[in-house]
Amino acid sequence: MLRADGVSFRYGASFSLADVSVDVAPGSLTGLLGPNGCGKTTLLKLMCGVLRPHSGALTLDERPLSALTRRELARHVALVPQETHPAFDYTVMEMVLMGRHPHLGTFQVEGPADLAIARESLAATGTAHLADRNYMTLSGGEKQRVVIAGALAQATEILLLDEPTASLDLGYQLQVGALLARLNRERKVTMVLATHDLNLAASLCDRLVLLRSGRVLARGPTADVLTGLMVQQLYDVDADVQFHQRAGHLTVIPVRRTR
Repeated sequence: MLRADGVSFRYGASFSLADVSVDVAPGSLTGLLGPNGCGKTTLLKLMCGVLRPHSGALTLDERPLSALTRRELARHVALVPQETHPAFDYTVMEMVLMGRHPHLGTFQVEGPADLAIARESLAATGTAHLADRNYMTLSGGEKQRVVIAGALAQATEILLLDEPTASLDLGYQLQVGALLARLNRERKVTMVLATHDLNLAASLCDRLVLLRSGRVLARGPTADVLTGLMVQQLYDVDADVQFHQRAGHLTVIPVRRTR
């Protein structure tokens, strides 16, 4: 269980998050929704130990994150950022092998077992054929799947994803969404997904946390939380929220701004 309990964080004098509480159950797929600047990315960074809260507690299986070393925490929680810009011209295999670093000792290099895990992670994300390619030559969708492969190679039980389908075309959005659903279903990977795509969240997530102005507006099962009233309160947008029989999940159609 990954838990944030009454967490607050501020940049300078203004709060980015205020008294936020979130429980992430093992095997769940939780969506973080909210307008720009509401604190979604900040919450993800707090959950993986990149940031420390100014107040409140973050725990993993009842252990404070502050009591874990960065390497120890990286063996349990992996973060997939919005964008990845490597400093050098790494190959895809080299990018994925970086996920093995938390499991290596000082001055230790990757061995056959690490290479096998990297290859398995590439295969799981459908990118094995790209192993020898330069990462920066890939398309946006390919890059995102490679970064997810690196997170899988990290062999954590919890995966935090920040806008995993941002800037992807419709085909790649569906592809990445299907990949995440399969990893959650087949590998039991616990996921927290920050996104602006309400339909992606509706199709993937079993629970939602709605953030506005750094505070939790609502949280609970997707079917209970994702309503027209909540969308209006969250985004100031009038929207139709209905179950789509063919898609098999709720769909959100924005109609107009309310202010």
